[in-house]
Amino acid sequence: MIKGKDIICISYTTWDGEFTKSTVQILSLLAKNNNVIFIEYPRTIKDLIKLFLQNKKNIALRMLGLKKRLVNIKSNRGTDIKHVVMPPTLPINFIKNKHIYRLFSRINTRLYSEELENICWQEQIFSPIVISAYNPTYGLETIGKLHESLNIYYCYDGMDLTRNHWNTIEDEKKYSKKVDAIIASSDFLKEEKQQINKQCFAVKNGVNFQLFEPYHKTVPSLKTAKKKIGYVGCLDYRFDIDLMEYVVKHMPETEFDFTGYISNHLISERLSKYSNVAFYKSVTQKEVPMLLASYDLGIIPYNNLEINKGIYPLKVNEYLAVGLPVVMTNFAPLSEFNSVASISKNKEEFLVNIQLEIANDSKIKIKNRIKFAGNNSWEKRAESFGNILEEMWDKKHKKSLRIAS
Repeated sequence: MIKGKDIICISYTTWDGEFTKSTVQILSLLAKNNNVIFIEYPRTIKDLIKLFLQNKKNIALRMLGLKKRLVNIKSNRGTDIKHVVMPPTLPINFIKNKHIYRLFSRINTRLYSEELENICWQEQIFSPIVISAYNPTYGLETIGKLHESLNIYYCYDGMDLTRNHWNTIEDEKKYSKKVDAIIASSDFLKEEKQQINKQCFAVKNGVNFQLFEPYHKTVPSLKTAKKKIGYVGCLDYRFDIDLMEYVVKHMPETEFDFTGYISNHLISERLSKYSNVAFYKSVTQKEVPMLLASYDLGIIPYNNLEINKGIYPLKVNEYLAVGLPVVMTNFAPLSEFNSVASISKNKEEFLVNIQLEIANDSKIKIKNRIKFAGNNSWEKRAESFGNILEEMWDKKHKKSLRIAS
């Protein structure tokens, strides 16, 4: 596993937040033996104004340089992270003209790149490993400018025009060709990216197993008790409303709880009319295990969309980590879960699988689910990620020595 290196992450997320983020989990663990610098996603001037209005002045002042942009923080793993907030960028996604858009995009990325070069100079970092986490536009701009020893693209989701800007999609193709390697979060994404770059690996999402240990189930729920089925996560375009409405209507005596941020309001509009359905606001990561332990079964009712094929859902290992039965649609090639979850082809099968999983739950099944999740811990995922970095670093370093000699 990689040790003693400077690792810079050009991220497309914030460090904190209500959702578990694979980038944050992996970097927190890599920071045990490496110097990790996490660059928050590039906020715009519009975001800056929002921060002031939301009374989040600390981040806003850091963006403006009135407070230190780089500060030391502790991860939830107790490791040290250098956390960086970049200066505000220009909001440009509303621009329709391609030439004008690219002009302002170059201004944004160039300013970002120059600030990152300054940070490296201030921190005396001369040949870092650079990881762009789902941020190809800014990753592309910085290639070669930091004298990096490795440039890695961490791809944890697919891209299409329904969610991503056309410029980002084009930049991802260019960036994928130029990087030393791509680390993808699913087998589907790995196979897709291998068509562009042969150096492609899969490191799937994991679970903070230690966080879930106190909430392990030991026995199935009582047969006579009213059942509660739960979903935790973002309620967005991926969610199959038709399927879920069908299930809710056919199980009127069962409670259905949905917890998370609602970006697709059609979900709540259509399902709220049923008395056995409830929606709740997002909970913190620490609250998730207790919430899941109150369920009898966990569901992942995603649509069979092309963009969903690259998903390796975080929540599946979290459900399993407390011992919950799991029923999900066949939205992605996830056959590795066949032994511990029911994967359904249609709404009728989804309904039947829920009924069977609840009726046939057992101590042995609960134990097997928990064991399965334990083998998918973030510690093991970070080790795999670190081993890939070490392998690629050694390969590139040896090649450089051969050329020099």
